[in-house]
Amino acid sequence: MNYPLEHGAEATDTDTIVFLHGGSVAAWSWEPQVAGLPGRHLLTPDLPGFGARSTEDWRSLAETADDVAAAIAEHAHGGRAHLVGLSLGGLVAVQVMARHPGLLRSCLVSGVPLDGIHGLARFVNTLQLHLWGRPWYWRAQAKAFGLPADAVTVFVEHGLDIRPDNAARVFEDVNRGGSPEGLGGYRGPLLAVAGEKESRLVRDSLATLQTLLPQTRTWIAPGMHHVWSIEDAELFTRMVAGWVDDGTLPAAGR
Repeated sequence: MNYPLEHGAEATDTDTIVFLHGGSVAAWSWEPQVAGLPGRHLLTPDLPGFGARSTEDWRSLAETADDVAAAIAEHAHGGRAHLVGLSLGGLVAVQVMARHPGLLRSCLVSGVPLDGIHGLARFVNTLQLHLWGRPWYWRAQAKAFGLPADAVTVFVEHGLDIRPDNAARVFEDVNRGGSPEGLGGYRGPLLAVAGEKESRLVRDSLATLQTLLPQTRTWIAPGMHHVWSIEDAELFTRMVAGWVDDGTLPAAGR
């Protein structure tokens, strides 16, 4: 059972927002959103194999979704939450939509390669495993993601803490892709987002989600890379607040 980091426990009259991190970070990556959303009840769990749970095994997207669902049922106000997932966290959120739709008030996913990773991109993913324990690799990743200088040190330190065997299993799940059985049964609001500078694999997945879930709204975050919750924390936080509060999107972008 995952006991998530909880913020704003005193905000008993607000809906809960749950943030699911990407595959190269952990719960710490949501610190700017926690600071930017005062007076709200937030949960920022570490997924199995990451952060405070780095000694645990990553088993599958589906089992991780069940882990998140248990946390929502136990800790969220009224046993339901708005779910926000970035990258790997977005793939987990899609599984939660399919497996536990009744727990969600809404869902927002960003940077989700729902159709899987193929061709050269898959080869690069595999190559990364051979570089996993090298600090220069993580510094290069930070630069590629456009992370601000003050986030690089913790990004590198955390990346080196992720077990290579867990990373291999995560890559296998992400590379495979595919829409989970039952996803079409989710009837709640869904916002699917991609950074303007993300790969075509991510951008194409927006159309896939719209086909499977016609209520899906999409948005392109202008000038953003993959981990743009850190790259432009203010814009990401503003997007989450607008979506959760009244279904609006930031004026910037398209």
